Amino acid sequence: MTVTDVHPRTPTDRARQQAVIDVHTHLFPRISRAESRILAGAGAPWLRELGDGSGMMMSGAADYRPVRPELWESGARLAAMDRTGIDVQAVSSTPLLFGYDADPARATDWCELVNQRILDFCAQAPDRLLPLCQVPLQDAPAAAAMVTRAKAAGHRGVHIGNHVGQRYLDDADLLAFLAHCAEADMPVLVHPWDMLGADRMGRGYMLPWLVGMAAETQLSLLSLILSGGFERLPRTLRMCFCHGGGSFAYLLGRADNAWHQRDIVRKDSPHPPSAYTDRFFVDSAVFDPRALRLLLDVMGTERVMLGTDFPFPLGEQQPGTAIRGCADLTDADRAALLGGNARRFFGLEPTAEAHTR
Repeated sequence: MTVTDVHPRTPTDRARQQAVIDVHTHLFPRISRAESRILAGAGAPWLRELGDGSGMMMSGAADYRPVRPELWESGARLAAMDRTGIDVQAVSSTPLLFGYDADPARATDWCELVNQRILDFCAQAPDRLLPLCQVPLQDAPAAAAMVTRAKAAGHRGVHIGNHVGQRYLDDADLLAFLAHCAEADMPVLVHPWDMLGADRMGRGYMLPWLVGMAAETQLSLLSLILSGGFERLPRTLRMCFCHGGGSFAYLLGRADNAWHQRDIVRKDSPHPPSAYTDRFFVDSAVFDPRALRLLLDVMGTERVMLGTDFPFPLGEQQPGTAIRGCADLTDADRAALLGGNARRFFGLEPTAEAHTR
């Protein structure tokens, strides 16, 4: 099967050699159980390869999730990218690896290990794999220092969870960290994790992932907006929220109505939530062209980027399906969504060409 059998390039893509860029992909590098003990926790994450090409993400001695080799083998990943028409991926750690519960000193050592493994992985195809570092976000000054070191080492951005315990991104220390990312010219990918309400969603069916993740991102965005957090952050900060920004776009009318009707909602925010959609990006991982159409109407075509959640089963299995199936998009719109906006977000050369297969 050729790439064009899966996703034919549009005439605009071919004419411009438009590189298709996926901003939301994950890596779980080869980390042994002995190495995972840096975190000194019973649930420290590591990778167990099963000998048949598959693997298991481990949390201490417990199986966490079965996984495919695309998650840790660069050759398997590049072959999958070729099959599905992806030229470039931004590569970020799997959130299980964050280590936010650990002692900050141990978490710093842990992030150094994970970040080096990410660099090693991406070095196998530096023109196609963009490394994003992770940081010990529980210690904002240490996290900022790591961003500086990671950029010098070759990382192209930062991947963080949307909260640390009860502290969300409007926390003063986390705002200072985000301001440092802006100063360092390091874009930030925000991923939901450690989902709220998990104790009420323990009925199976992956409800924390299906309900809690969207709510986490909604909570993060509204916290930043209504607290005045965005007012205190430089406009040069580039942030992208995964999974289409969660439920933000679909409940924005409710949030705006509350801002207009209740002074307790607007007391720290000089503008309604809809006034802040130019302060962040979202990925396209909403899986339904109708949902994507609403997301584009809310955010604008210049603020949405292709994101698939590769290589997990809850990701978009045929990258760009929703974008290509979305109504009323011009060729220029699709080119921006499939790669142009990501080039701007990551500061890539505007003349970047599609990978020649």
